[in-house]
Amino acid sequence: MELLYGSTRGGETGVTASQAVLKGLANDGGLYVPERIPTLDVTMDELAGMTYQETAYAVMKQFLTDYTEEELKYCISHAYDEKFDTEEIAPLAKADGMYFLELFHGKTIAFKDMALSILPYLMTTAAKKNHAKNEIVILTATSGDTGKAAMAGFADVPGTRIIVFYPKNGVSRVQELQMLTQKGANTSVVGIEGNFDDAQTGVKKIFGDKEFAKELDAMGFQLSSANSINIGRLVPQVVYYVYAYAKLLANGEIEKDEKVNVVVPTGNFGNILAAYFAKQMGVPFGKLICASNDNKVLYDFFRTGTYDKNREFILTTSPSMDILVSSNLERLLYLSCGRDAAKTKAMMEQLSTNGKYEITADMKEFMKDFCAGYADMEENAKEIRKVFDDTGYLIDTHTGVAAAVYEQYKAKTGDTTKTVIASTASPYKFSRSVMEAVLGKKEDADEFALIDEMERISGVKIPQAIEEIRDAKILHNRQCKPEEMEETVKQTFSK
Repeated sequence: MELLYGSTRGGETGVTASQAVLKGLANDGGLYVPERIPTLDVTMDELAGMTYQETAYAVMKQFLTDYTEEELKYCISHAYDEKFDTEEIAPLAKADGMYFLELFHGKTIAFKDMALSILPYLMTTAAKKNHAKNEIVILTATSGDTGKAAMAGFADVPGTRIIVFYPKNGVSRVQELQMLTQKGANTSVVGIEGNFDDAQTGVKKIFGDKEFAKELDAMGFQLSSANSINIGRLVPQVVYYVYAYAKLLANGEIEKDEKVNVVVPTGNFGNILAAYFAKQMGVPFGKLICASNDNKVLYDFFRTGTYDKNREFILTTSPSMDILVSSNLERLLYLSCGRDAAKTKAMMEQLSTNGKYEITADMKEFMKDFCAGYADMEENAKEIRKVFDDTGYLIDTHTGVAAAVYEQYKAKTGDTTKTVIASTASPYKFSRSVMEAVLGKKEDADEFALIDEMERISGVKIPQAIEEIRDAKILHNRQCKPEEMEETVKQTFSK
C-alpha cells in the first residue's frame, strides 16, 4: 500500500516518498510527514538475525513505498559498504552500565554519515523516477557535521551540486578542516559571520523565495536539502534504532519485548525524532531522553510547554548541538495536535515573529514518551573523564552530554531500565575538548599533537578521516554575512 506525504503546514498533500525526498522542503515552508507512521512487518526475532543492510530494507520499504525493491536495495548496498570501517555499520559498545550505539564509523566519523551515505542514491533515483529535467542543487546549513557528510556523499555525483553554509567560529577545527578540504568539482562551502541558527534561517529563506526558484529553473537548476528537514535523511536514521534493539536481543542483553530507554544528544531534534518513529513502528522503547547542552531550549520546552528561542546563544564544547531553533520539532508538534496543519503553521509563525510559542496540555500529554535533561560544559567534561577513568572507553563531547544527562535521569528517577546512548561522533572529531576533559586542564598543544596523544592513551587507531586532513590543501575559503547568503548562492552559478 502506497504511503503518501503531506506538509506540516497544510499546503501540500498526496506527495509520494520520492517527490518528498527530491524537494526536501514543502512549498509552504513546512516539513513532509507520512500520512501514517507504518508498523514493522517483521518480528523482532527475525530482525535479530538480520544484517544492517537487511534491517535498512525492512524499515525503509515501509516509508519509501514508491521505490521498487530493486531500487531500494541498490541504494542500500551502495551506501552501507566498505566506506564504513566496521562490518556491523553501527556497533554497540557496552561501557559504564550503558550501551553506546556507535554511529560514527562512516567516512566523516559522525552519525550524519548514517543517512547522508544513502541520501545521494535516494535522491538521484527520485530524480529519475520523477523525470526531473533540472540539475539538483543541495543547499544545506550545518552546525558542523552535516556539511562534511553531505559534501562527501554528493561529491562528483552526476546531476547534482552542493552548497554548504556553516558558522565560521562555531565548529571544531577538525570539523572546519574536513569541510574546507573537501574535493569535488560540484562542492562549495561558505563560512558565515553568525551562528547555526543564522545559517539555517538563511537557507529556509532561500527555499521560500519563489522568484529565486523561477530564476534557478530558467537556468536549469532546482533546490533540495540534505538537512534533517528532508524525509530522506530522517527515514535512514530510524533504521539504526531498530537495529540497536534487535542487536541487544540477538546478543542476549535483553529478553523478548523488554523495554529499553534511549538517550539522544540533540539540537535540531531529528535524531531523537527518528527514535520516536522507531517506537511508533513497534520497537519496545521506553523513555526517549532528550539531552541538551547549555543551549537548553529543548529541555525548557519539555519542562514548561513553552518553546522560547529568545535567549543568549552559547558556543559550547558540543558545537553540533549549539542550536536554538530545532527544525524537526515541527514534525512532532504536527503529530501532537492531531495533524492540525493550521495550528502547526500558527505556532511556526509565532516562533518566527515573537521567537516563542506554547503548546496545549493535550499536546504535552501526547509527548509523554519524551523527557529531557541538560548537561553544561563542566558536567560534560566530568562525564567524559569518568567514563574513560572507569573503563578506558573514550566518548566525544556530544555523547558526553547524553551520558551525563542519563546519569542525572537515573539518580532522579531510580529507573534502571537498560539504556542505549546514541554516540554521535568519534572523539577524534573534537580532540581538543575531549583531551582537555580527560586530562582535566587546558591544552596549548597543536590540534594534531592532541590527536596523536589521544591515540596513545585510548589505543584507538586514528581514523582515516583525520589522517586525510592532516596535510590536505584548503580548497574552499569563501565567507559571507547571513544577509548575503542568497547572493552567494547566485555567484556559485555564475562561476
